[in-house]
Amino acid sequence: MGSFKLILVNVPHGKSELVSKAAVQAGSFGGTVTMGRGISPNPVLSALGFGDSTRDLVIILATEKDYRPIFGSVVAACQKERKAFGHIIALDADGMTKSGAAFGTDGTGGFNMEHTQETSGQGSLSLITVVLNKGYADDAMAAARKAGAGGGTVINARGTAREDDAKFFGVHIVPEKEMLMIVVPQEKRDAVLEAIRTLPCLTEPGSGIAFSAPVGDFSQLGKTS
Repeated sequence: MGSFKLILVNVPHGKSELVSKAAVQAGSFGGTVTMGRGISPNPVLSALGFGDSTRDLVIILATEKDYRPIFGSVVAACQKERKAFGHIIALDADGMTKSGAAFGTDGTGGFNMEHTQETSGQGSLSLITVVLNKGYADDAMAAARKAGAGGGTVINARGTAREDDAKFFGVHIVPEKEMLMIVVPQEKRDAVLEAIRTLPCLTEPGSGIAFSAPVGDFSQLGKTS
């Protein structure tokens, strides 16, 4: 287990302040907010263009000692919101660097915690992250859905140039990217990754990457009924 937890909160656009305020009140020192696009788990709505929605992704790094109060505070703050308002997950983080100081898993954080259980009561979950060229996130989501995934969230990104990358008038051409994030049951992880791996848009070297990480805690946000 790492000494830190990475908390990811996915909510409708404009609701990140609700999450951030609840997290700070519970002891968080702040976080990062980025905007993405949600893809509906309903393939018919997605195909018609009605399933997409603008989302805020709040990223918070916390110590293992502090993350449980922060996690619970965010869940409580969202309980009056509509059903299926969003979700929150926590992942193990191996270390952190802040103001020139590095903290790792060698005991410098000073925190020890037994493995946590999923708040929702579900079985083990995995977060699959796919980084690929812009315009192909929907193809990856469609493949993942056929392999048993639900919906996902897309974040706009960009690649980083290398010395041997193509140049235009002496300027590196850095391709625009999309980052697709999907939470799936552990038993469906391999099938989803394989479905994504075999996509035609990922056959060329450097066209994308996919990886997974175990989810420590997971909870839906909003009203329960």
